[in-house]
Amino acid sequence: MPDYRKMYFELAAKVEDAVELLVKAQQKGENDYVDESPVITEFRICETPKKTNFHP
Repeated sequence: MPDYRKMYFELAAKVEDAVELLVKAQQKGENDYVDESPVITEFRICETPKKTNFHP
């Protein structure tokens, strides 16, 4: 008969490892974002050509 208790604790340990990995990745991403200099993007309004009813 399978040892469900052992299987449960192995699963719980692997889930904890995954959560820890995700938290570290998130923290690294946040730190990288904070450490970088801000990027300023200039937006310009451009006129787009008017659409026609002509269909090729």
